[in-house]
Amino acid sequence: MVDNKQQWKAWLYLAPAIILLLVFTVWPIFNTVKLAFLEDYDMLKELGWKTEGKYLGEPYPFSFGLGNFVKVLTDDHPITGFLQVLKNTMLLCFLTVPLSTFIALVIAVSLNSIKFLNRTLQTIYFLPYVTNSIAIGMVFAAMFSMTTIKNNGQDIIKTAGVINNILSVFGVSPIDWIGEKSTYITNMAVMVIYIVWNALPFKILILLGGLQSVNKQYYDAAKVDGTSKVRTFTRITVPLLSPMIAYVVITGFIGGFKEYTSIVGIFGDSMAPVHMNYSLKTIVGYIYDYIPKTQGRASAAALVLFAIIFVVTLINLKVSSKKTQY
Repeated sequence: MVDNKQQWKAWLYLAPAIILLLVFTVWPIFNTVKLAFLEDYDMLKELGWKTEGKYLGEPYPFSFGLGNFVKVLTDDHPITGFLQVLKNTMLLCFLTVPLSTFIALVIAVSLNSIKFLNRTLQTIYFLPYVTNSIAIGMVFAAMFSMTTIKNNGQDIIKTAGVINNILSVFGVSPIDWIGEKSTYITNMAVMVIYIVWNALPFKILILLGGLQSVNKQYYDAAKVDGTSKVRTFTRITVPLLSPMIAYVVITGFIGGFKEYTSIVGIFGDSMAPVHMNYSLKTIVGYIYDYIPKTQGRASAAALVLFAIIFVVTLINLKVSSKKTQY
C-alpha cells in the first residue's frame, strides 16, 4: 500500500497516462454516444458555421432521438447497405475464427513436440503478427491476381499469378480470384485464406505457451496406458488448453467483427473488385464511409457494432464456462 502522504507522487506518475486515456479514449466514447442520438447533426453547422465558413449567427438546429439507429438498421441497399455489410462481417467471422483456431492448435502441438529448431520455427510463425496488414494484403493481392489481354476478341492470360501457377501443377485451370471476372465466392475464399493466415501467429503463441505449462505427467500416463495420439489430443491436450482456446476464440470474434485493413489491403478503398455489383465491405468500412457524410449515422453504426460484439462475447463466455476446465 502507498503511504497516504506519498499518494500524490503516484497520481503524478499516473497523470500523463490518465490524461491520454481521458482525451483519446473516454472522450471519444462519450462523444460517439452523444452523436449517435443527435439527428441531422453537423459539427460545423452546430458551431454556427456553414461548410464554406460563413457565419450563421446562431447554432444549427438538430433533434434528439433514435433516427440514426433506424436509418442504419433499415439500410437494405443491396451492395453497401448495413444488412449487406453485416452479412459480410458475420460470414468472415464464422468462417475464419473456428478454422484459424483449429489450425493454430494443430501447429502449436506440432511445434511443442519439435525440439530441433523450435525457437526458429516459432519466430517464423510469429513474423506475420509484426508485419503491416496493408503491406501483407498487397502481397496477397499480387499472389492471387491474374491479368488478361484481348486478342481477336478472346481473353488471353498474360500473368496467371503465383497461386494459379501452383494450382496448375495439380491440373487446376487458372482462376480469376480477385479480378473483374471473379465472383463473390472466390473473393471470400481469398479473404478467408488471408485472415486465417494473419490470425495464426497470435493464436499459436498463446496456445504454445499454454502447452508448455501443461504437466508432462498426463502424457507419460497416457503413454503407459497405450493411449493413441488422437485420443491423447482430444482427451488431454484440448481439455487442459480449454482456457486458452476460449480466450483466442473470444478475441478472434472481437477482431473478426472489426475486420477492415485486410480487405482494404487486397481490394483497396472500394473493398471490392472493380466494376462489380457487390461489395466485401464490413461494418467498420461502413462506419468509415459515413464519418465524413454524417457523424450521427456513423456513431450509431459504431454503437450497433459494439452491441453485436458484446452479445457475441457474452454467448462465447457462457458456452466456454461450461466447456472450460481450470
